[in-house]
Amino acid sequence: MPRRRLGDVLKAAREESGLTLREVEARTGVKNAHVSQLENNVITKPDPAMLFALAELYGLDYYELLELAGYGERQNTPGRERQRMSVALRTMGELSPKEQNQVLDFIARLKRGDGG
Repeated sequence: MPRRRLGDVLKAAREESGLTLREVEARTGVKNAHVSQLENNVITKPDPAMLFALAELYGLDYYELLELAGYGERQNTPGRERQRMSVALRTMGELSPKEQNQVLDFIARLKRGDGG
């Protein structure tokens, strides 16, 4: 069985969702030309934060996309930690100040062992 390619997965997901390249750009901020290059396997190892935005829009498994992009297995390696931090910081930037404070409070509770 041939290995699935990132671009093929992304294109199929976009088509299933009924979105145009321009609609994807409007919803994620990823330029439509860049999405096209991803879908055509011209770009095979995009920024992890970009993959996160596309995974979120299409309802795909983010870690599966990372693997298809060649970022390795689902391990907590130093590189994986940097990727996760990049995604977390980007996501935090998309939240309102109130939501950011709620996230920080939640993290503080987790660190104290108070749970969620």
